[in-house]
Amino acid sequence: MPIREDLLLKRNNCTRKTLTQQTLKGTVFDIQRFSVHDGPGIRTTIFLKGCTLRCFWCQNPEGIHLKPEVMFYPDRCISCGNCLLSCPNKAHVVKDGAHIFLREKCNACGKCTQTCYAGTLVLVGREMTVDEVMNEVLRDKVFYETSGGGVTLSGGDPIVQHGFSWALLKKCKKVGLHTAIETAANCPWNILARLLPMLDLVMMDIKHIDSEKHRNATGVSNKVILDNAKRLSKTRKPLIIRVPIIPGFNDTKSEVEAIAEFVKEFSNLEYLELLPFHRLGEGKYKALGLEYSASNLAVPTKEKMRELSEAAKKLGIKVREN
Repeated sequence: MPIREDLLLKRNNCTRKTLTQQTLKGTVFDIQRFSVHDGPGIRTTIFLKGCTLRCFWCQNPEGIHLKPEVMFYPDRCISCGNCLLSCPNKAHVVKDGAHIFLREKCNACGKCTQTCYAGTLVLVGREMTVDEVMNEVLRDKVFYETSGGGVTLSGGDPIVQHGFSWALLKKCKKVGLHTAIETAANCPWNILARLLPMLDLVMMDIKHIDSEKHRNATGVSNKVILDNAKRLSKTRKPLIIRVPIIPGFNDTKSEVEAIAEFVKEFSNLEYLELLPFHRLGEGKYKALGLEYSASNLAVPTKEKMRELSEAAKKLGIKVREN
């Protein structure tokens, strides 16, 4: 599967002039305040839709596709009938007393979600301008200043909406905020290079060293990702390498050691972070009408995570495990 430059560039290959206009919009699916796991200090994490990978364990499936989507939780339905009246495409029907959502008829206009007071229908993804996002971000500026925190762009992957990401990061730097990004870096180098001056920290995923295993699990080769990691290592930008530990995919000592060996000479490496697989996002797949392929995987034990952490530490790098 290629990088999907069409996805990366279709809406976001903006000129400098366009990026300064207040009309530039990005598709945001969540803004998480008081976050403490996405960089130093207290932070606000902006989740942008769109990703070039298709990891079968993804914990944020609502961030994979660029366009807004409707999540459907039938167990919450109180049979008020508001969605039947408000949907212009007749995507909601009642059959044998049960609420049926015809996803193929839905264009995610959001009208049904606005009248669903039980939370059965939830619109994920809304277009926001840079200023609209900044209004949310600046509500907690005092907490950033006292904790050494700031703003983190996440997703999905912010590189997909790189034009909007650049403009948002630029605005954050203009008001003196610490900035960070969480990315798989599966993109042409020039996209990352343009974002770097606006960033204080890069948090990058490396999921596997073996290209074929990476392709089988994520849908893409890791060649561009590893090349970009090497390029990042030659910058002075603080870098955190994150490894999601997925049972049966990359949870052996040799696989973690291979990643540690790859990054151990990175002069700007803050630490290697091992993130244990979890199933907290499983319900989102059903709500989006998607199959969850990781349902049979066991969550790694603390002992397992400690074992992998020690294996990486023996190569002389700092390791953080969660």
